[in-house]
Amino acid sequence: GLFVTDYFTRTPRKLSPFRSFASIELFHFHIPEDTVIAVWNLITFKEQGGTFGDQCPDRSITVYFRSGAPSVINPLHTHFPRDTAVPGSFALTLTWTLPNRTTGVFNVTSPLPGDWFLAAHLPKDEGKISVKGLYEECQYLFQPQLIVQRLVNIAVLYPGYVTEQSMAPHNRSCLYKVFVPSYTSRVLVEVLRCHGTEGCPLWLRMRAKAPPLHNSTALDCREHAPCQLALDLPFWQHWYYVLVEKHPGVPGTVSFQVTVQLTDCSRPSLARPPFLPSSASMNMPHSFGSVGGLALGDSPPLASPNGTKHPVPIPTASPAGERCWPVRPTLRNELDTFSVHFYIFFGPNVSVPPDRPAVFVINLLPVLDSGGVLNLELRLNVSSLCGENVTVFGCLNHEVPLTSGDNASVTCETESLAGFLLSVNATASLSRLRIPYPQTGSWYLSLRSLCATDHGFEPCKNVTAEVYLRAYLSPCINDCGIYGQCKLLRTNNYLYAACECKAGWNGWGCTDNAEAFSYGFQLLSTLLLCLSNVMFVPPVAIAVRSHYLLEAAVYIFTMFFSTFYHACDQPGIVVFCIMEYDVLQFCDFLGSLMSVWVTVIAMARLQPVVLYLLGAMLLSMALQMDRHGLWNLLGPSLFALGIMAVAWTARTIQRRHCYPPTWKRWAFYLCPGALIAAAAVLLYAFVETEENYFYIHSIWHLLIAGSVGFLLPPRAKPSGRLGPLPRRKGCGYQLCVNEQEELGLVDPAVASINSICTS
Repeated sequence: GLFVTDYFTRTPRKLSPFRSFASIELFHFHIPEDTVIAVWNLITFKEQGGTFGDQCPDRSITVYFRSGAPSVINPLHTHFPRDTAVPGSFALTLTWTLPNRTTGVFNVTSPLPGDWFLAAHLPKDEGKISVKGLYEECQYLFQPQLIVQRLVNIAVLYPGYVTEQSMAPHNRSCLYKVFVPSYTSRVLVEVLRCHGTEGCPLWLRMRAKAPPLHNSTALDCREHAPCQLALDLPFWQHWYYVLVEKHPGVPGTVSFQVTVQLTDCSRPSLARPPFLPSSASMNMPHSFGSVGGLALGDSPPLASPNGTKHPVPIPTASPAGERCWPVRPTLRNELDTFSVHFYIFFGPNVSVPPDRPAVFVINLLPVLDSGGVLNLELRLNVSSLCGENVTVFGCLNHEVPLTSGDNASVTCETESLAGFLLSVNATASLSRLRIPYPQTGSWYLSLRSLCATDHGFEPCKNVTAEVYLRAYLSPCINDCGIYGQCKLLRTNNYLYAACECKAGWNGWGCTDNAEAFSYGFQLLSTLLLCLSNVMFVPPVAIAVRSHYLLEAAVYIFTMFFSTFYHACDQPGIVVFCIMEYDVLQFCDFLGSLMSVWVTVIAMARLQPVVLYLLGAMLLSMALQMDRHGLWNLLGPSLFALGIMAVAWTARTIQRRHCYPPTWKRWAFYLCPGALIAAAAVLLYAFVETEENYFYIHSIWHLLIAGSVGFLLPPRAKPSGRLGPLPRRKGCGYQLCVNEQEELGLVDPAVASINSICTS
């Protein structure tokens, strides 16, 4: 056949270390129908400071693949919440082959069509808290590219018609496809009139949704006569692909005929006819008043280029048990994003008769509903059992309801069909099922009641069980509990939700407490972060004593908002918020920077109020731009230090002596205060991590407040008792400031001139 190649790519994105599913990067692709091979080219490269990150360490990258919905991953091996089903996915780990670049390839032969999702992340790190802009951090960028090769003009088989085919010596196989409508219980493919040099040297293979693989359902026509391949309980509303393959090494031409017969379960005595009247297009079962299933058209199909078609007789016999029951629809009620309730008509209490199952359908919209959690709840009304030992089994299957001729069967799986089993009885009257990131389409729930006996389960007699049924779609499992936050995330035009856990809790629903913080630990960390701000009381007292009332007000502002910000910022349940979190954070950051500003301005001994207003405006602007940016926070502080340096330099030049003039001021106040402040900055920038945050940041509070107490100078008040001293020509006088005043040991109000030095 003719192949067409399509190419898709995505923009590179920065990968993050894994903490929860909220920290992964998700990529969405769409694979067209009739694709025979899909190749993902996975490109990863390093960057540091806008250039190639050759010096960055090699960190492995894990990529997950899944069809239909995002992958449910668990790289930290945490426990999933109870009653949670975990769908499987493919995983691939990329290693580095070049210093700054690596490439991986992932091939999928005959992939399922529709949505495919890739999730990528880095390994979990130690959780270091880095200051933004302090240094150029290594970035790991990931870009997936998809190349698909698909067949065009695949021959279509029409039920009830024969397709003739002649396979030339140079051809190995012939591919066909047939559409299976709803309420089809059986697909039968048969090879007729097969002629070759060695009998019928053909393999017959069949697969749903995509071309068959080597491990698909197959039949060797040399060993089976007639060559018939049957498949029970096919997926509804999907294409089935039929591959007729010649045995290797067979010479000559092989001619054969292929026919397909579909059995309509709503008409168990008949197979699906070649064409139906237009009333069948309603696609309703016989129990709803329709005469058949979905028809492919109202007229016979035309002959295809690869052969001829003509009708064949329709057998009237069908295997037992191929009867389908009425499928009750559900009403979709959308409340919010990923908040959908599915209501049952004449529900939510449903009756399960003893002689037949009750079948319901839940329709999940493509793309829109796959990013949440499908929840199902069954609750048995024990009073309706009349004392019988009744168990109600529920089978949830995707795209086709599970119907079995064995009334005592309690399995929800077949060779080609997998499902989820729920059960309720008088002892355990409640059963739940959660499916994170469910595949979209139709989900069918089949409920049936069986009575337990000494020989197993048997059909009940004259007992109709009553079950409360609840089905709904939610963003996260139990809203992530009290130790998590459900976040709505977006990648391009695709929305999905995930939990972000806190206080050491982990897992898909923040229910794994293996590393959780105890209540005592949470209380201790909160008290340390809050009470460490009491260290600002001594600087406030010193400022008030030295008549620095403006500075004292700023320190009180900082102490107040830092205390309540950290009380509100706690990850656990020991939380107390007096205002909105954003307001508390802004006031805490503003108070901290204003404390540095007013302290430095006071050290410069500058009195204009305009400097204080200028600092408040600059710092407010910087915090509004980026509260965590290094230079937005460090710039105003360096500007204040520059003002202080200019003022000190001017005084030094004016007095012709180093300012401050005494070594005691430098040795006992300025140098210790500067060292304490430098130690606090180093702890904050290089030592603080998520694990040690509560005590390292508490030490930061203590050191910063302590450094202010050392650096805050005594206020120098001018004395009006002495006027300017006369200067004689050739002889001058130098006024020396009192050493005790500079050291802050006496009240500046009683300061006097201690000495007059002649020069």
